[in-house]
Amino acid sequence: QVQPVESGGGLVQNGGSLRLSCTASELTLSRYAMAWFRQAPGKEREFVAGIDWSGKRTLITDSVKGRFSISRGEAKDALILQMNSVKPEDTAVYYCAAARHPYGVVTRRGIDFGSWGQGTQVTVSS
Repeated sequence: QVQPVESGGGLVQNGGSLRLSCTASELTLSRYAMAWFRQAPGKEREFVAGIDWSGKRTLITDSVKGRFSISRGEAKDALILQMNSVKPEDTAVYYCAAARHPYGVVTRRGIDFGSWGQGTQVTVSS
């Protein structure tokens, strides 16, 4: 099964910025709705942001709206999560996910995504 690969995580200070990227060598990401999810210690995985295959529609969860943005890279085969004004509560493992089927709409439901990365740790220091 094709697995996306995340990069860009790390330690960042409260109020700082971080840019996460996701690529997949054997999957044309530009054909799939994509999303970022995150899971903090002791908490359930939650949807963060998503983008449809065309890049024209995005979804952002309320807790990061105005601070995070999702986009596709210049070559369209990368997924970007730009994180600005980060807060300690943003600390989590961030996962990139690709929809089960190409050319579909983006949703907030994890069950609609069939390919998941291993995750990248984001830690925000207070």
